[in-house]
Amino acid sequence: MNRIRSTRRAAGVITAVGVLALAACSATPADPSGAADGELTTLKVATIGLVSDGALLVGQEQGFFEDEGLRVETSVVANPPAGLAAAQGGQVDIAYAPSIPLLNALASGVPLRVVAPADGYVDGAAAAEDPAAVDDTGLYASAASGITEIADLEGATIAIPARKAQLEVVVSDALDGEGVDPSSVEWVVLDFTSAVAALQSGAVDAAGLVSPFTSEAAAAGATFVSAPSVAFFEEGSVGLWTAGEGTVSAKSDAIAAFQRAVARSNAYANEHPEEAIQAGIDATGSALDVEDIKLPFWPAQVVPEELDRVNEKLVALGFLPSPVDLQDVLVPAE
Repeated sequence: MNRIRSTRRAAGVITAVGVLALAACSATPADPSGAADGELTTLKVATIGLVSDGALLVGQEQGFFEDEGLRVETSVVANPPAGLAAAQGGQVDIAYAPSIPLLNALASGVPLRVVAPADGYVDGAAAAEDPAAVDDTGLYASAASGITEIADLEGATIAIPARKAQLEVVVSDALDGEGVDPSSVEWVVLDFTSAVAALQSGAVDAAGLVSPFTSEAAAAGATFVSAPSVAFFEEGSVGLWTAGEGTVSAKSDAIAAFQRAVARSNAYANEHPEEAIQAGIDATGSALDVEDIKLPFWPAQVVPEELDRVNEKLVALGFLPSPVDLQDVLVPAE
């Protein structure tokens, strides 16, 4: 294992790992004045605790955010909808969310914007010889269930982190593709740690997981069934850094600085993946090693066609009644 540690620019790096307690939301940005600590402007960033967070973390360690005059405070929320609610309500400035929960929120009229790419798949990933090798999600079955393939999941109990979010959608797409009616499934909402425990005890038949919990499930004896996300998204950005419209307006300079810092961070992470993965492992508290983790990919930009493709598939699967209007959702990078 190659553990690389760069000198931390302490003034620009604060990682406050803990679950945000989401109180009543308002439309006020987290810090309307963009108040600076010294010469640095603070941005509050919510993640959901993934290994791919490593790009953001090594970017802080390398001083890319400090170079842009930013001081980033990170915290972990329970799931993407919680992060989006925090971003819209102004409890945080920026939140991580995959495109699916973002589109669900936009469809409900929540005023959110896409600021920058967080993670995703390399171009042509779905057409690769082994797409599962690049998919950081996985559908795993309890050893006690006897389930070995998607066709066995008719009427099964499947754990997911949130309803109508990414893993329910991509698992439903996989089920539908194999002729299994997704409406026959009993969906159970569990956080990833609880889902791995439920697989181990047999409390659920299967669970949709993301790295590093996929590796933890395999180590606990669960059966790999499918890698459902890469087939659905195909390629490009999946995880997105998002912000409320109020924050984008009130902190336009800081948001532009964040975009530049993320671009450098993502490029650095792709060039130094072991360092980024280790940072993600450390942040999640996982006991896994770098070699146990599928290599994430950190895109350089969000391509509008990537959001359009997901938008159309959500309609086709019945998760959205009609396509979301995506005009002006992307905040152009300078």
